[in-house]
Parts: sequence; C-alpha cells; structure tokens
Amino acid sequence: MLTLRQIEVIRAIMLAGTVKGAADLLGVSAPGISRVMKHTEGQLGLRLFSRNHGRFVPTTEAHGIFAQINEVFSKVENLQFSIDALKQGAGGVFSFASAPSISQHILPRAVKKLRQKFPALRMNINILKIEETIDYLLLKKGEVVAMSFKIDHPGLTSHPLAAGRLVALVPEGHALAGKRMISLAQLAAEPLIGIDPADPYGQILAAPFGEHGLVYDLAIQARFGQTVASLVAANLGVAVLDEFSMAATATPGVAVRAIAEPTSFKTYAVVNAEVPRSIFADELIEFIRQEMRAAVVARGWG
Repeated sequence: MLTLRQIEVIRAIMLAGTVKGAADLLGVSAPGISRVMKHTEGQLGLRLFSRNHGRFVPTTEAHGIFAQINEVFSKVENLQFSIDALKQGAGGVFSFASAPSISQHILPRAVKKLRQKFPALRMNINILKIEETIDYLLLKKGEVVAMSFKIDHPGLTSHPLAAGRLVALVPEGHALAGKRMISLAQLAAEPLIGIDPADPYGQILAAPFGEHGLVYDLAIQARFGQTVASLVAANLGVAVLDEFSMAATATPGVAVRAIAEPTSFKTYAVVNAEVPRSIFADELIEFIRQEMRAAVVARGWG
C-alpha cells in the first residue's frame, strides 16, 4: 500500500516533470525524491515514469494509477481544508455564559483573544445569575460559565479561575475619595448601595461587614453591579463590589479604593461534568484567567 508521502512524491514529479522540480515543490532534496521514487517503483513492481530528454514522462501502464492518485490527493486537500477551517472555528457555534460581575470588563477582553485565535468562530454569549447556571449547563445550552461562586452540584465541575479582592466605590469628590484605603466601618456609616444579601453574589459582598460586626443596611438595592456603580456615580451612596467588576481603567464619577480589611473574591469556570470540553472552551478559560491576573496586577492590591 502506498503511503501519503509516496503519493505526494509521485504527484510532484507528475506536475514538475523532473526530480529537481518535484524537490522544489515539496521543499526537500532531490536525492530524497529519487530514493522515494526508486523504492515506490520497486514496491509496485512496475515503472511509473520513463525519461524523455531529461524529463519524467508517465508510462502508458501507469496512467490509470495517476488518475487515482490525483483523486486521492484531492480528497487529502479537502480534508486539510476542513481541518484548517475547524482550527479557525468555522462550522459551529460556541455557546458560553458569564456572571454579570465578570461580563462587564474581563469577559470582553477574553473574547477578543478568542476571536483573534479563531477568527471564523461563531459565538453565543449569555449573562447569567448564579441560580440560572445549573439549568444552563445541565440542559447543554452552553459549555462553560464564568462564575463568581463555586457551585456544588454532582453534575457540574467548578474550576478555579482567579482570586481577587472586594473594593470600595465612592462618588468622586466624596470625602472618602481622598483616602487610599477605606475601612468597612467608614463605608457602613454612609448610605449603602448593593445587591440583595439573599442573592449569592450579594452574600459575598455583605459577608465582610458581618464578619466585623457591622450592619450591612442597604439604602438602595439593585440587581446588577453595573447598576450599583452607576448609582454611586450619581452620588446616591457608596458601595462594595469585586475588583473584576471594576477592571476598567477608570469609571466616570466613581472613585475605586482598597478596603482596609482583608477580603477575598474567588471566581470559577463551571462546566458540565459529563460533557467533554471543546478546544474553544479550554482557550476561553485560559484567556479569562490571563485577564483576571492582569486586572489584579494592574490594580496592585492582589
């Protein structure tokens, strides 16, 4: 049985008409082409080419073989084209989702890297609250969810992404904006804007206050961190969010400051434990990790 390499060499000689021309087409040495050709003819027990004024001309008995070689080579080229298209992300839709706290700044940066690596990839992106993630993954609506909470479910697996901190948000021009660090007690003394503490994400934001014996009394309650930041910018109060939500270079009207007390905010890539991940999911997870690490370094508080 001929190998693909032998087929490639035979076809190159057919196209070029000389051993040197075939070698140039394949980017190898002429002696190498000659050795492959000699071995192939010996293996087949017939001559494929005859010499005519220095050129290789197909023998009469080999014409039928050459027609089939061209057909095989065409199929191999089609296969390679399909593989290359797959590498570019063509032919499918990659569906994934993110928690709101990650979707604002981190996710778009990661998606940009994914697009650069797979320019033909079609994507379907959803924004989910923590309680919506289980059905999304178990019903196979998407492959991965970037989440601000480790979900304990037998059908799901949570892979760590990065660890960051909570940060304080105060209006620009506020007295607390002049401080490098703001304590939880100072924040609790102001009108607080935040997420419902019964919400899993809101629970994360409220926890440090309870740990230090402080009342987390929300003057204004909102569903998403983006709304919270906008309300702070409108000078309606102060807030605590995670640093990945505030990963922009600057947020107009808002001063972002470190919290004096130690805080922690962990993120996860949650997937269906029974479904193998695609290369796109693996790459997205790595790009999110990179962007989160970069955000922590840029903030300088990690």
